Amino acid sequence: MKILILGIGNILFGDEGVGAHFAHYIDEKYQFLSKHQIVIIDGGTLAHQLIPLIVEFDRVILIDCIENEGGDYGDVFFFDYADMPMTISWQGSAHEVETLQTLEMMRTQGDIPSIKIMGVIPKRIGSDPTFALSDEVVGAVALMEEILCRYLLEIDPECQILSDSKVEIRAISQISFKRDMKQNDF
Repeated sequence: MKILILGIGNILFGDEGVGAHFAHYIDEKYQFLSKHQIVIIDGGTLAHQLIPLIVEFDRVILIDCIENEGGDYGDVFFFDYADMPMTISWQGSAHEVETLQTLEMMRTQGDIPSIKIMGVIPKRIGSDPTFALSDEVVGAVALMEEILCRYLLEIDPECQILSDSKVEIRAISQISFKRDMKQNDF
């Protein structure tokens, strides 16, 4: 089985880049030893251009910022794309709409893998470029890690998850734009 951890977002606009930054953070902090192939990709804002990549995988964990009625900044949601809760919205930024359109296009073509979405509610999405993440989103990262690791163990109970706990997402967010994924030869 091929598993994709796909971070989405524009890293220039603060919390909007949380998915991309989180992908780099996980790549830097963890090593996954599994009988399955686990690939981590920073999908940035490529949207439709990601389709040929996504269809190569059996399972996808897509990390992005979302909106949710009644939610607070930094709240984390994890759900199947096929069963997306009605309270979830993808209208916070242009790239979110493109992500939804990309998934809908794949669904209508009948060529979509099993997709789990990990969404976090952003606080800071502005027009002034910044790599900095809000305290609320940084505070959500521990839960995001826990959810990701728990899900990978559901898929492969024998997966070995090794971590370097010294890595911090604030530091990674400052270098994501120039960092190559270290674990992938994809």
